[in-house]
Amino acid sequence: QVHLVESGGGSVQAGGSLRLSCTASGFTYNSNCMGWFRQAPGKEREGVAAMYTGGGSTVYADSVKGRFTMSQEPTKNTVYLQMNSLRPEDTAMYYCAAGGPFGGSRLAKSDYVYWGQGTQVTVSS
Repeated sequence: QVHLVESGGGSVQAGGSLRLSCTASGFTYNSNCMGWFRQAPGKEREGVAAMYTGGGSTVYADSVKGRFTMSQEPTKNTVYLQMNSLRPEDTAMYYCAAGGPFGGSRLAKSDYVYWGQGTQVTVSS
């Protein structure tokens, strides 16, 4: 059974930083496309960043480029999302996803199979 467990959310002031973690189990980690998504109240879930766990490029939404960095620690089956220079508009529930596509934008939620429960990020001005 696939499990994705996120952690690291919290409340910070604008300009601050947080690092989210997502630990995966129940599938072949090293041959996967994993992503981070977020959903603010009343808005659609949107892709933030995605990477191939076997190596290759990482993609980012334009709204987070230069501020967020997705990385991984394969020995721990874990991906991270380092978020710097946080803004109030980054406030959302953040979700980890797996089973994404090998090709395309990799930031479309409909392309992912497995989802975590989410971790809340709140940025105050």
